[in-house]
Amino acid sequence: METPPRKIIHIDMDAFYASVEQRDDPSLRGKALAVGGGGPRGVVATASYEARKYGVRSAMPGARARRLCPDLLFVRPRFEVYRAVSAQVREIFSRFTDIIQPLSLDEAYLDVTRNKPDIPSATRIAEEIRRLIREETGLTASAGVSYNKLIAKLASDQNKPDGICVVRPEEGAAFIAKMPVRRIHGVGPVTAKRMQALGIETGADLRARDLAFLQHHFGSAALFYYRASRGEDDRPVHERQERKSVSVEDTFFDDLTAEDALITEIDRIAENLWSRIEKSGAYGRTVVLKVKFADFRIITRSKSFGGPVRSPDILAETGRALLRAQLPLRMGARLLGLGVHNLDHEEPEEASGQLNLSL
Repeated sequence: METPPRKIIHIDMDAFYASVEQRDDPSLRGKALAVGGGGPRGVVATASYEARKYGVRSAMPGARARRLCPDLLFVRPRFEVYRAVSAQVREIFSRFTDIIQPLSLDEAYLDVTRNKPDIPSATRIAEEIRRLIREETGLTASAGVSYNKLIAKLASDQNKPDGICVVRPEEGAAFIAKMPVRRIHGVGPVTAKRMQALGIETGADLRARDLAFLQHHFGSAALFYYRASRGEDDRPVHERQERKSVSVEDTFFDDLTAEDALITEIDRIAENLWSRIEKSGAYGRTVVLKVKFADFRIITRSKSFGGPVRSPDILAETGRALLRAQLPLRMGARLLGLGVHNLDHEEPEEASGQLNLSL
């Protein structure tokens, strides 16, 4: 007998940090708002929908965001508030299922194939969750409902903000066919450009390539792309999956050799990484530098601390020190990355006190 399709919901809070700020400060409502730093090294963590109309996006340098939107208002993030609201939202999820996989403070997968209220319709559950979020937090969320994680995540972005999209099993392949490959979760910016160069712009284009072609061009990732283009994804929802590391990396159009350019990039990457660390609440004791050279050789260097790093300044200083120790580079760098490993999953006060790293 065939196993019936799973019922997966992906919930994504709408412009989460910015929406919390607008909820708590009525003077910010309806304004173009960015949460993050507006200074020379600042980075946008989240932009309100009013700001997104001007092209302001997450992870964008603050200076560029100001150029795009001169009236943009910046507010400093309040991660303790965001974490508290996120806990409220997850408590709502737990009323329906214990199979919850948070991806960050503002999004999660839920497997509701079997659910606590014994509601047969995943769509009805998603609507009820969205209603409760609105009533109990004053915020809105968008939902994707489908038979696997890949399509549920894509669907949650279809009708944002404050929308829902349902994709049934018989609709999955057609849904993916219309999707630009750059939007398929698992196809990063660099891979999307490689696909574009091969004439692969949409899910339909991807499906038209056989597995041998994809293996030749994309190696071990080929099978995932092959199956994704057909709307197939067997990955289970992992209950409260524990992170092992958090990292950010960037590939450059031109290989970098000059020290000033390299340090500028590692500072920018450290800013983005800190935003991701705060968003996920995943603090690590080991800072890791990654350098990929023009010949694709990769080196990693690391520094460990006695407790979790809880200061963006310490993170950036460590990244710069690890990079400077490699200078001058043997050849240009095509990629730089920075990450934290050995994540701390216990209460942090004692360790951070010993190192005096708390903010």
